[in-house]
Amino acid sequence: VQLQASGGGLVQAGGSLRLSCADSGRTLSSYGMGWFRQAPGKEREFVAAVSWSGGSTVYADSVKDRFAISRDNAKNTVYLQMNSLKPEDTAVYYCAATSFPLTRNVRTYQYWGQGTLVTVSS
Repeated sequence: VQLQASGGGLVQAGGSLRLSCADSGRTLSSYGMGWFRQAPGKEREFVAAVSWSGGSTVYADSVKDRFAISRDNAKNTVYLQMNSLKPEDTAVYYCAATSFPLTRNVRTYQYWGQGTLVTVSS
């Protein structure tokens, strides 16, 4: 598994961004996938996860109803659509892969992308 996250950038509060996570190893369909984020001086926190097939998802309360995770296994890519962005969403966002079907636990994710920076201005 070789994950590459992209799509971060600078956006005003209330705006939208879509993050992508591609797997050059072409094995994405075998893994549950998650997005995490880490703000300066804070621990890495769970954002969203999607099951192997894409049929099940789970979200952190802080992003529920604003963010949507999805996957396209044919393209070996996972997405995070982020709407109604807030300054507190500013962080480096990481995608990760796990052998578990659907989990929030950062310790269960075995493979990590390099992160993409999202900055939300007020």
